[in-house]
Amino acid sequence: MNANPRPFAHLHCHSHYSLLDGASSIDRLVQRTVDHGMSALAITDHGNLHGALEFYRTARGAGINPIIGYEAYVAPGRRQDKTGATFQDNSYHLTLLCQNRTGFQNLVKMASAASLEGFYFKPRIDLDLLAEHNEGIICLSGCVSSQFSQAILKGGSREDSLTRARDVARRFASMFGDRYFIEIMNNGVDIQQVCLDASVEIANELGIPLVATSDCHYVDPEDAEAQDVMLCINTGRFRTDTNRLRMDGQQYFLRTPDQMYEKFPGLEDAVARSQEIADSIDIQLDLGRRHFPIFDVPTQETPDSYLRNLCLQGLRERYAGDEEMCPAGELSQVVMQRLDREIDVINQLGFANYFLICWDFVREARSRNIPATARGSGVGALVCYALYLSHVCPIRYNLLFERFLDENRMEAPDIDIDFCKDRRGEIINYVKQRYGADNVAQIGTFGTLAARAA
Repeated sequence: MNANPRPFAHLHCHSHYSLLDGASSIDRLVQRTVDHGMSALAITDHGNLHGALEFYRTARGAGINPIIGYEAYVAPGRRQDKTGATFQDNSYHLTLLCQNRTGFQNLVKMASAASLEGFYFKPRIDLDLLAEHNEGIICLSGCVSSQFSQAILKGGSREDSLTRARDVARRFASMFGDRYFIEIMNNGVDIQQVCLDASVEIANELGIPLVATSDCHYVDPEDAEAQDVMLCINTGRFRTDTNRLRMDGQQYFLRTPDQMYEKFPGLEDAVARSQEIADSIDIQLDLGRRHFPIFDVPTQETPDSYLRNLCLQGLRERYAGDEEMCPAGELSQVVMQRLDREIDVINQLGFANYFLICWDFVREARSRNIPATARGSGVGALVCYALYLSHVCPIRYNLLFERFLDENRMEAPDIDIDFCKDRRGEIINYVKQRYGADNVAQIGTFGTLAARAA
C-alpha cells in the first residue's frame, strides 16, 4: 500500500450488489482502495446488505477497515403507506453507515423491515425505524435524491429552499446528534453544485459538519460505459434513447485522495472528515461460530445417542426383508460399519443437532403427505437415507459419504431438501413455529452478468 498523506476515505460506494446500477465487483473495489493508499472503504448499496459479509471478509483480508453501509430508501411518510404513482414520489435516499456491531445489527433490522413491511417499488424504511434503531449508526444526509437535497432543489425562492433544507437537517440532527453529517458531492453535475453551495451555508449556520463523498458506481473511469449498459438493462431502454435515465460523464469512479481534494477547493476539512469518520468505525463480526437452534431430545438421551437410535430404527425399516442388508432382521456388518463411520464424523464435527432438525421437518412433511427428498451430495450419506431425508441407498449405488462431509473440512453440511412447490410454505411455517421465526431464513441466489448471461 502506498500511504497517502492526504486523509480521505470513500464513504459512499456502490458494488455490483446495487443490482444493474453498480458496476464494481467487491474485490476490485478493495484492490483499488489499496492501490490508492487508503486505509478504509464503505459500501452503501441501494436498499440492501447483500454484499456486506463478502465485503467485510475481502476488506479485512486486504488490511482495509470495512465500513458496512446502506443507501436507504426512506418513505416520505409511514413505510406501510403505499400510494403514489411513481417510485420517485415514494422515497428519498439516505446514507447510513455502521459504526460498530450494534449498528450492524440495527441496520440488518431496518433492512429486513424495509423489504418485509415497506416494499413499494423498492424496500423502504421510515423515520420511525430510524428513531428506534439508530444506535451505532452514522447518518450522512445523502445524494441529490435525498430529502435534504430535494428540499434545496424543489423550487421557489432561495430562502424557501434553505428553510426547507434547514428543517430536514434539524430533524435528522436531533435524531442522530453528533453522528449526523451533511454530505456533499461533486461528480461534475450542475444540481450537485447547487446542493453543495446551499449545504455549506446551512452547515455553517447550524453547526453541522460537512463530509465529502464521491457517489462511486464503478472502479475506473473507463467502466462508465459498462455501467451505462447496466442502467439500460435495468430501465428497459436503448442506449440510443435520448430521454432516459443516465449518469452523465465518467465521474462516478473510485477517486484517489488527491482527486477528491481537487474536487473540493476550500473545503479540505470536509474531505479530511471522511477519514475521521472512518477512524471512528470498528465493526467486529463473529463469523466463525454457528448458531443452530436446539432440537429437544427425549429425557435420558443426548443428540448423539438419539440420532444413532433414529438411524438404526430407520435402516431396519428401510432394509426389512432384504437378506443382504438385514439378514434375520439384524443390520449387516457392511451397513453397521458404514453407519458407525458416518455417525462418528457427524459427532466429531458437532452436527448431530443439525441432522435432527432436518429429520424433524422432513418427518412433519411426511406426516402431512407433502413430497420431500434430498438431492446433491447429501444423498451419499447413509444417515440421510436412514432418516428418510433421501431415498437412494448409498451402499447399493457406491455413493461417497466424503463428498458430503469429511472430518478434514469444517464446512457445515448442506442438505438440499426439495418440497412440493404447492405446499412447501406449510413446512416453512412449521419450522418458524417450532424453532422461532428469528432462527429461520430463506436463501436467495444472485444471477450474474457473466459472459453467457450477458
